[in-house]
Parts: sequence; structure tokens; C-alpha cells
Amino acid sequence: MFKALALLLLVVSCGLQAQPALHTDLPLDYLAHADEQARNRPLVIFLHGSGGSEQDLFDLKDELPSDYNYLSVRAPKTVERGQYQWFAKKGEGAYDGDTADLRASGQMLLDFIEKARIKYPTDASNVYLVGFSQGAMMSYEVALRHPEAVGGIAALGGRVLSVLRAELTPDESRRTLAVFIGHGTADTVIPYHDGTEADSFLKTLALEPEFHAYPGVGHSVSAMQVRDLRAWLERLNP
Repeated sequence: MFKALALLLLVVSCGLQAQPALHTDLPLDYLAHADEQARNRPLVIFLHGSGGSEQDLFDLKDELPSDYNYLSVRAPKTVERGQYQWFAKKGEGAYDGDTADLRASGQMLLDFIEKARIKYPTDASNVYLVGFSQGAMMSYEVALRHPEAVGGIAALGGRVLSVLRAELTPDESRRTLAVFIGHGTADTVIPYHDGTEADSFLKTLALEPEFHAYPGVGHSVSAMQVRDLRAWLERLNP
């Protein structure tokens, strides 16, 4: 009996230890796999999609460069318990977002990035947003409006929202942004052409995105995407 109880306590203890701690000291709640003492270590910030949570992309860190810091952020708007979003979807047809939500979430994310760079000391040029779906849309929202805040973005299964397209003005500082776009050709939530249109639009801003198509992949992050993302990050910081 005592042996069984000890084994049960060990299993429970290991399970508890396996759950990463939720940090609440910055403008958005987040998970961290990071060294606060390391200086100028590249910082990747994961942004999940609608209805997801900070847990969704966090395990990608295990497949990405080991010498980076990783944070995974919880979006500020609650859908229901354990599910969050960056903005409410607006209207029918092509995926678009509520303008007030976009501005509020964009500002919170911008504040988060600034304070995270202080806590995990690094230059803005070493910060990379990696977003899926709505998280990819928020990556575009923040980086294209505030290119001085980050060094680059990886947009997986996302699109550039119409309000952002309409409000962008020329900005030479955008030329320094590194951009990775990955999109599945079988995506029925955010159609593949949204990814190719984002690629074309960014080129009109004098950016040079690295675009990857994933044949047969739906609205998800495939193993091949992760391998390509790792290679992209390694090229940015050889």
C-alpha cells in the first residue's frame, strides 16, 4: 500500500513539474523558456490563434534553436475558459477583425514586447514574432505598424487584414524586417491565396518575404513548416 501511494505521489509530482508556470508580471500572461541573465540572446515570442492559448505553440521551442529565449503569450480576450483570441472576427466573407480590438491588442502586444526586452535583455533587432492564424495576423499588425519593435516575424496560416493594408504609409525602417510566410495549400480556414497575397503585398512595401507553400497541409503547423522555420531563424543568427 505504501509503495503504491509513494508511486502515485511521484507520478503526480512529475506531472505538476511538467506544467510550465504561467507568468503574469508583463502586460500579457505568458509561458517562458528563457534565461534572464543572458544578454542579447534572440527572443522568440509565440502568438496563438483564435480559441487557443499560450500552450498551443510553446512546444515548438523544442524543435527550434536551443540558444534562443522563448515566450508564449496568451491573447487578452477570453472566448471561454481556456480559450482566448486577439480580436473578434468582423462580418462575413474574407477574414477581417474588429478595429477597436486590433488597436487594443496591438498596443498591449507592443507594450509586452518592450517590457520583455527589458526582462530578457536583448535588442529589438533580436526579437521575432512567430504567429499562427490570428497570431500571424497580429504579427503583421504590430511589425508593419511598428517595424522598430522587432527584427522579424514568421506568419503561419495568416493574412494581412484589410484595415492594416488601408492604413499603412511608406516607412523606410520596414526594409530591415525579416519575414517568413508559411501556408498550407489545403487550408480552408485562412485560404492559401491569403498567404500568397500577403507575400505579394509585402513586396510592394519593399520587403523580401521568404515564402513557403506546404502542399496538402490544412490549417495547422506541419513538421516541415517547423523545420523551415528553424532554418530561417538559424540564418538570421548564424
